[in-house]
Amino acid sequence: MRIERFETWWVQRGENFFDEKHRGRSKMDWDVVVIKLTADNGAEGIATAMAARSARVTESYLEDNIAPVVLGRSAYEREAIWQDLWNIDRNLTFFPVYLPGPVDVALWDMAAKEAGLPLYKYLGAYRNQLPVYASGLFHDRPEEYVEEALRYREQGIRCYKAHPSGVWREDIAVHTALRDGVGTTMDLMTDPVGEYTLGDAIRVGRNLEDLGYLWFEEPFRDFEINKYTELCSALDIPILATETSRGCHWGAAQSILNRATDLVRADVSWKWGITGTLKIAHLAESFGMNCEMHTTTMNYMDMATLHVACAVRNSEWFEYFVPEDNFRLPMQGNLPIQNGIITVSDRPGVGVELDWELIQRKCVSYRDLRA
Repeated sequence: MRIERFETWWVQRGENFFDEKHRGRSKMDWDVVVIKLTADNGAEGIATAMAARSARVTESYLEDNIAPVVLGRSAYEREAIWQDLWNIDRNLTFFPVYLPGPVDVALWDMAAKEAGLPLYKYLGAYRNQLPVYASGLFHDRPEEYVEEALRYREQGIRCYKAHPSGVWREDIAVHTALRDGVGTTMDLMTDPVGEYTLGDAIRVGRNLEDLGYLWFEEPFRDFEINKYTELCSALDIPILATETSRGCHWGAAQSILNRATDLVRADVSWKWGITGTLKIAHLAESFGMNCEMHTTTMNYMDMATLHVACAVRNSEWFEYFVPEDNFRLPMQGNLPIQNGIITVSDRPGVGVELDWELIQRKCVSYRDLRA
Protein backbone atom coordinates (compact mmCIF):
# COMPACT_ATOMS: atom_id res chain seq x y z
CA MET A 1 0.00 0.00 0.00
CA ARG A 2 1.66 3.15 -1.25
CA ILE A 3 0.25 6.42 0.13
CA GLU A 4 -0.87 8.49 -2.85
CA ARG A 5 -3.21 11.05 -1.34
CA PHE A 6 -3.13 13.20 1.80
CA GLU A 7 -6.35 15.16 2.43
CA THR A 8 -7.17 17.56 5.26
CA TRP A 9 -10.35 19.38 6.28
CA TRP A 10 -10.22 22.27 8.75
CA VAL A 11 -13.49 21.85 10.65
CA GLN A 12 -14.68 24.86 12.61
CA ARG A 13 -16.32 24.71 16.01
CA GLY A 14 -15.47 28.16 17.35
CA GLU A 15 -16.21 27.30 20.98
CA ASN A 16 -14.36 28.47 24.08
CA PHE A 17 -14.68 25.76 26.72
CA PHE A 18 -12.18 27.19 29.21
CA ASP A 19 -12.32 30.17 31.54
CA GLU A 20 -10.28 33.32 31.01
CA LYS A 21 -7.45 32.13 33.28
CA HIS A 22 -6.82 29.06 31.14
CA ARG A 23 -7.73 30.67 27.82
CA GLY A 24 -5.55 33.77 28.25
CA ARG A 25 -5.94 36.83 26.08
CA SER A 26 -5.69 35.01 22.76
CA LYS A 27 -8.67 33.24 21.25
CA MET A 28 -9.14 29.55 21.96
CA ASP A 29 -11.39 28.12 19.30
CA TRP A 30 -11.75 24.35 19.57
CA ASP A 31 -11.46 23.46 15.89
CA VAL A 32 -10.15 20.16 14.51
CA VAL A 33 -8.40 19.10 11.32
CA VAL A 34 -9.61 15.83 9.79
CA ILE A 35 -6.95 13.77 8.00
CA LYS A 36 -7.54 11.10 5.38
CA LEU A 37 -4.73 9.07 3.82
CA THR A 38 -5.51 7.07 0.67
CA ALA A 39 -3.32 4.31 -0.75
CA ASP A 40 -2.89 3.13 -4.34
CA ASN A 41 -5.25 0.21 -3.68
CA GLY A 42 -7.99 2.51 -2.38
CA ALA A 43 -7.37 1.76 1.31
CA GLU A 44 -8.05 4.69 3.63
CA GLY A 45 -6.79 5.73 7.04
CA ILE A 46 -8.53 8.39 9.15
CA ALA A 47 -7.48 10.57 12.08
CA THR A 48 -8.22 13.99 13.57
CA ALA A 49 -5.75 16.60 14.80
CA MET A 50 -6.14 19.28 17.44
CA ALA A 51 -6.52 22.86 16.26
CA ALA A 52 -7.56 24.47 19.53
CA ARG A 53 -5.60 27.71 19.19
CA SER A 54 -4.96 28.05 15.48
CA ALA A 55 -6.05 25.59 12.82
CA ARG A 56 -3.70 27.39 10.42
CA VAL A 57 -0.76 26.11 12.47
CA THR A 58 -2.01 22.51 12.39
CA GLU A 59 -2.90 22.70 8.71
CA SER A 60 0.45 24.20 7.72
CA TYR A 61 2.53 21.68 9.66
CA LEU A 62 0.59 18.85 8.04
CA GLU A 63 0.98 20.25 4.54
CA ASP A 64 4.54 21.59 4.73
CA ASN A 65 6.32 19.17 7.06
CA ILE A 66 4.41 15.90 7.47
CA ALA A 67 2.77 15.13 4.13
CA PRO A 68 6.09 15.18 2.22
CA VAL A 69 7.44 12.50 4.59
CA VAL A 70 4.38 10.26 4.13
CA LEU A 71 3.39 10.59 0.46
CA GLY A 72 4.86 7.93 -1.79
CA ARG A 73 5.74 5.65 1.16
CA SER A 74 4.35 2.26 2.04
CA ALA A 75 1.66 2.43 4.70
CA TYR A 76 3.49 -0.40 6.46
CA GLU A 77 6.60 1.73 7.02
CA ARG A 78 5.09 3.16 10.18
CA GLU A 79 8.23 2.94 12.31
CA ALA A 80 10.44 4.36 9.54
CA ILE A 81 8.02 7.26 8.99
CA TRP A 82 7.80 7.82 12.76
CA GLN A 83 11.60 7.97 13.08
CA ASP A 84 11.91 10.29 10.04
CA LEU A 85 9.40 12.70 11.57
CA TRP A 86 11.25 12.51 14.88
CA ASN A 87 14.47 13.46 13.09
CA ILE A 88 13.03 16.47 11.29
CA ASP A 89 11.37 17.60 14.54
CA ARG A 90 14.84 18.29 15.93
CA ASN A 91 16.09 19.87 12.74
CA LEU A 92 14.17 23.14 13.02
CA THR A 93 10.62 21.80 12.75
CA PHE A 94 9.71 21.54 16.46
CA PHE A 95 6.24 20.05 16.11
CA PRO A 96 3.48 21.07 18.50
CA VAL A 97 2.84 18.34 21.07
CA TYR A 98 -0.34 17.26 19.21
CA LEU A 99 1.55 16.55 15.95
CA PRO A 100 2.53 14.30 14.20
CA GLY A 101 0.67 11.63 16.20
CA PRO A 102 -2.58 11.82 14.18
CA VAL A 103 -0.85 10.76 10.93
CA ASP A 104 0.57 7.72 12.73
CA VAL A 105 -3.00 6.88 13.82
CA ALA A 106 -4.21 7.12 10.22
CA LEU A 107 -1.47 4.70 9.10
CA TRP A 108 -2.39 2.16 11.78
CA ASP A 109 -6.12 2.58 10.98
CA MET A 110 -5.42 1.83 7.30
CA ALA A 111 -3.31 -1.24 8.06
CA ALA A 112 -5.83 -2.72 10.52
CA LYS A 113 -8.66 -2.19 8.04
CA GLU A 114 -6.66 -3.98 5.35
CA ALA A 115 -6.11 -6.86 7.77
CA GLY A 116 -9.85 -6.94 8.48
CA LEU A 117 -9.19 -6.54 12.21
CA PRO A 118 -10.21 -4.05 14.88
CA LEU A 119 -7.15 -2.06 15.81
CA TYR A 120 -6.77 -3.53 19.31
CA LYS A 121 -6.69 -7.06 17.87
CA TYR A 122 -4.24 -5.97 15.17
CA LEU A 123 -2.01 -4.65 17.97
CA GLY A 124 -2.57 -7.76 20.09
CA ALA A 125 -5.66 -7.79 22.29
CA TYR A 126 -5.50 -7.99 26.08
CA ARG A 127 -9.10 -6.93 26.87
CA ASN A 128 -12.03 -5.20 25.15
CA GLN A 129 -13.40 -2.99 27.93
CA LEU A 130 -12.26 -0.46 30.51
CA PRO A 131 -13.98 1.40 33.36
CA VAL A 132 -14.37 5.11 32.71
CA TYR A 133 -13.97 8.12 34.92
CA ALA A 134 -15.83 11.34 34.20
CA SER A 135 -13.29 14.13 33.80
CA GLY A 136 -14.92 17.55 34.14
CA LEU A 137 -13.85 21.03 33.16
CA PHE A 138 -13.02 23.94 35.46
CA HIS A 139 -15.85 25.28 37.64
CA ASP A 140 -16.26 28.36 39.83
CA ARG A 141 -17.69 26.78 42.99
CA PRO A 142 -17.11 23.49 44.86
CA GLU A 143 -20.82 22.74 44.61
CA GLU A 144 -20.60 22.61 40.82
CA TYR A 145 -18.02 19.82 41.00
CA VAL A 146 -20.25 17.84 43.35
CA GLU A 147 -23.28 18.33 41.12
CA GLU A 148 -21.32 17.15 38.09
CA ALA A 149 -19.96 14.06 39.87
CA LEU A 150 -23.44 13.09 41.05
CA ARG A 151 -24.88 13.60 37.57
CA TYR A 152 -22.46 11.06 36.12
CA ARG A 153 -22.95 8.70 39.06
CA GLU A 154 -26.60 8.55 38.04
CA GLN A 155 -25.40 7.32 34.63
CA GLY A 156 -23.56 4.42 36.26
CA ILE A 157 -20.09 6.00 36.32
CA ARG A 158 -18.37 5.38 39.63
CA CYS A 159 -15.26 7.52 39.31
CA TYR A 160 -14.81 11.28 38.86
CA LYS A 161 -11.78 13.50 38.33
CA ALA A 162 -11.84 17.18 39.27
CA HIS A 163 -9.97 19.96 37.50
CA PRO A 164 -9.89 22.54 40.30
CA SER A 165 -8.55 26.08 40.04
CA GLY A 166 -4.86 25.40 40.77
CA VAL A 167 -4.98 27.63 43.89
CA TRP A 168 -4.15 25.18 46.65
CA ARG A 169 -6.52 26.45 49.37
CA GLU A 170 -9.42 26.56 46.92
CA ASP A 171 -8.49 23.13 45.63
CA ILE A 172 -8.61 21.58 49.10
CA ALA A 173 -12.14 22.98 49.46
CA VAL A 174 -13.14 21.34 46.18
CA HIS A 175 -11.57 18.01 47.13
CA THR A 176 -13.27 18.00 50.53
CA ALA A 177 -16.66 18.99 49.10
CA LEU A 178 -16.45 16.18 46.57
CA ARG A 179 -15.69 13.52 49.16
CA ASP A 180 -18.45 14.80 51.40
CA GLY A 181 -20.84 14.93 48.44
CA VAL A 182 -20.28 11.46 47.01
CA GLY A 183 -19.24 9.65 50.17
CA THR A 184 -17.77 6.25 49.44
CA THR A 185 -19.95 5.67 46.37
CA MET A 186 -17.35 7.02 43.92
CA ASP A 187 -13.61 6.91 43.46
CA LEU A 188 -12.04 10.35 43.07
CA MET A 189 -8.96 11.85 41.42
CA THR A 190 -7.73 15.39 40.92
CA ASP A 191 -5.82 17.30 38.25
CA PRO A 192 -5.27 20.97 39.12
CA VAL A 193 -3.08 21.59 36.01
CA GLY A 194 -1.10 23.31 38.69
CA GLU A 195 1.82 25.55 39.45
CA TYR A 196 1.96 24.79 43.18
CA THR A 197 5.04 25.31 45.27
CA LEU A 198 6.45 22.06 46.58
CA GLY A 199 5.19 22.85 50.08
CA ASP A 200 1.67 23.57 48.84
CA ALA A 201 1.63 20.36 46.81
CA ILE A 202 2.59 18.37 49.90
CA ARG A 203 -0.22 20.02 51.88
CA VAL A 204 -2.75 19.22 49.16
CA GLY A 205 -1.41 15.69 48.74
CA ARG A 206 -1.69 14.86 52.43
CA ASN A 207 -5.26 16.12 52.41
CA LEU A 208 -5.98 13.91 49.39
CA GLU A 209 -4.53 10.92 51.25
CA ASP A 210 -6.89 11.60 54.17
CA LEU A 211 -9.80 11.80 51.71
CA GLY A 212 -8.88 8.57 49.95
CA TYR A 213 -8.25 9.93 46.44
CA LEU A 214 -6.82 7.53 43.85
CA TRP A 215 -4.19 9.84 42.36
CA PHE A 216 -2.81 13.38 42.34
CA GLU A 217 -2.13 14.62 38.82
CA GLU A 218 -0.01 17.48 37.48
CA PRO A 219 0.51 19.73 40.51
CA PHE A 220 3.49 21.23 38.61
CA ARG A 221 4.61 21.55 35.03
CA ASP A 222 6.07 18.29 33.77
CA PHE A 223 9.57 19.73 33.33
CA GLU A 224 9.89 20.40 37.11
CA ILE A 225 11.37 16.96 37.65
CA ASN A 226 13.17 17.71 40.92
CA LYS A 227 9.94 18.94 42.53
CA TYR A 228 8.17 15.79 41.38
CA THR A 229 10.94 13.63 42.86
CA GLU A 230 10.59 15.40 46.21
CA LEU A 231 6.79 15.12 46.10
CA CYS A 232 6.81 11.41 45.26
CA SER A 233 9.17 10.83 48.19
CA ALA A 234 7.00 12.82 50.61
CA LEU A 235 3.58 11.34 49.77
CA ASP A 236 1.94 7.92 49.64
CA ILE A 237 -0.77 8.87 47.15
CA PRO A 238 0.30 8.02 43.56
CA ILE A 239 1.54 11.00 41.58
CA LEU A 240 0.61 11.12 37.89
CA ALA A 241 2.82 13.11 35.51
CA THR A 242 4.32 13.27 31.97
CA GLU A 243 1.07 14.35 30.25
CA THR A 244 2.79 17.20 28.42
CA SER A 245 6.42 16.08 28.64
CA ARG A 246 8.32 16.28 25.36
CA GLY A 247 10.36 13.51 23.86
CA CYS A 248 7.72 10.75 23.81
CA HIS A 249 9.09 7.67 25.63
CA TRP A 250 12.53 9.27 26.03
CA GLY A 251 10.90 12.11 27.97
CA ALA A 252 8.85 9.73 30.10
CA ALA A 253 12.01 7.76 30.84
CA GLN A 254 13.59 10.78 32.53
CA SER A 255 10.70 11.03 34.99
CA ILE A 256 10.83 7.31 35.70
CA LEU A 257 14.63 7.34 36.09
CA ASN A 258 14.45 10.22 38.59
CA ARG A 259 11.54 8.67 40.51
CA ALA A 260 9.57 11.76 39.62
CA THR A 261 6.25 10.02 38.99
CA ASP A 262 4.35 6.92 40.09
CA LEU A 263 2.16 6.71 36.97
CA VAL A 264 2.84 7.93 33.44
CA ARG A 265 0.54 9.55 30.90
CA ALA A 266 0.10 8.94 27.16
CA ASP A 267 -2.42 9.35 24.36
CA VAL A 268 -2.29 9.00 20.59
CA SER A 269 -2.53 12.74 19.96
CA TRP A 270 0.03 14.20 22.37
CA LYS A 271 2.49 11.30 22.44
CA TRP A 272 3.25 10.75 18.77
CA GLY A 273 0.47 8.42 17.80
CA ILE A 274 -0.15 4.75 18.43
CA THR A 275 3.54 4.02 17.87
CA GLY A 276 4.61 6.50 20.55
CA THR A 277 1.88 5.53 23.01
CA LEU A 278 2.85 1.86 22.76
CA LYS A 279 6.50 2.75 23.41
CA ILE A 280 5.50 4.62 26.58
CA ALA A 281 3.14 1.90 27.81
CA HIS A 282 5.76 -0.82 27.35
CA LEU A 283 8.43 1.34 28.99
CA ALA A 284 6.18 1.87 32.01
CA GLU A 285 5.38 -1.86 32.20
CA SER A 286 9.08 -2.69 32.38
CA PHE A 287 9.24 -0.58 35.57
CA GLY A 288 6.05 -2.07 37.04
CA MET A 289 4.10 1.14 36.43
CA ASN A 290 0.74 1.90 34.87
CA CYS A 291 0.37 4.06 31.78
CA GLU A 292 -2.94 5.84 32.30
CA MET A 293 -4.32 7.12 29.03
CA HIS A 294 -5.09 10.81 28.62
CA THR A 295 -8.03 12.27 26.73
CA THR A 296 -7.22 13.73 23.33
CA THR A 297 -10.27 16.06 23.66
CA MET A 298 -11.55 14.51 20.38
CA ASN A 299 -13.80 11.48 20.70
CA TYR A 300 -12.54 9.81 17.52
CA MET A 301 -8.95 9.92 18.73
CA ASP A 302 -10.06 8.86 22.21
CA MET A 303 -11.39 5.69 20.59
CA ALA A 304 -7.98 5.16 18.95
CA THR A 305 -6.36 5.57 22.39
CA LEU A 306 -8.86 3.05 23.79
CA HIS A 307 -7.65 0.48 21.27
CA VAL A 308 -4.10 0.92 22.59
CA ALA A 309 -5.29 0.68 26.21
CA CYS A 310 -7.04 -2.58 25.33
CA ALA A 311 -3.84 -3.94 23.77
CA VAL A 312 -1.70 -3.46 26.91
CA ARG A 313 -2.09 -4.76 30.45
CA ASN A 314 -0.90 -1.75 32.44
CA SER A 315 -3.70 0.72 31.77
CA GLU A 316 -6.62 0.79 34.18
CA TRP A 317 -8.94 3.65 33.21
CA PHE A 318 -10.52 5.48 30.28
CA GLU A 319 -10.70 9.27 30.66
CA TYR A 320 -14.18 10.42 29.65
CA PHE A 321 -13.98 14.18 29.07
CA VAL A 322 -17.34 15.76 29.86
CA PRO A 323 -19.71 17.16 28.83
CA GLU A 324 -19.31 14.86 25.83
CA ASP A 325 -21.15 17.21 23.45
CA ASN A 326 -18.15 19.55 23.55
CA PHE A 327 -15.73 16.90 22.27
CA ARG A 328 -17.75 14.67 19.94
CA LEU A 329 -17.21 16.61 16.69
CA PRO A 330 -16.51 15.32 14.09
CA MET A 331 -17.22 11.74 15.26
CA GLN A 332 -20.64 10.31 14.54
CA GLY A 333 -22.59 9.20 17.59
CA ASN A 334 -21.64 8.90 21.25
CA LEU A 335 -18.84 7.03 22.96
CA PRO A 336 -19.92 3.40 23.64
CA ILE A 337 -20.28 3.73 27.43
CA GLN A 338 -22.79 1.70 29.42
CA ASN A 339 -22.95 1.44 33.21
CA GLY A 340 -19.55 3.07 33.57
CA ILE A 341 -17.80 0.74 31.11
CA ILE A 342 -16.54 1.60 27.63
CA THR A 343 -16.26 -1.19 25.05
CA VAL A 344 -13.86 -0.99 22.13
CA SER A 345 -15.25 -1.39 18.62
CA ASP A 346 -14.92 -4.78 16.90
CA ARG A 347 -15.14 -3.25 13.44
CA PRO A 348 -11.93 -3.06 11.35
CA GLY A 349 -9.52 -0.22 12.16
CA VAL A 350 -10.54 2.36 14.74
CA GLY A 351 -14.06 1.22 13.96
CA VAL A 352 -16.06 4.44 14.37
CA GLU A 353 -17.41 6.81 11.73
CA LEU A 354 -16.99 10.52 11.17
CA ASP A 355 -19.91 12.78 10.31
CA TRP A 356 -18.87 13.71 6.77
CA GLU A 357 -21.94 15.86 6.12
CA LEU A 358 -21.06 17.96 9.17
CA ILE A 359 -17.39 18.06 8.15
CA GLN A 360 -18.29 19.42 4.73
CA ARG A 361 -20.74 21.94 6.17
CA LYS A 362 -18.28 23.24 8.79
CA CYS A 363 -15.19 23.08 6.55
CA VAL A 364 -13.15 26.29 6.48
CA SER A 365 -10.29 24.99 4.34
CA TYR A 366 -9.67 21.79 2.35
CA ARG A 367 -6.26 20.59 1.13
CA ASP A 368 -5.67 17.69 -1.28
CA LEU A 369 -2.01 16.67 -1.67
CA ARG A 370 -0.84 13.95 -4.07
CA ALA A 371 2.30 11.84 -4.40
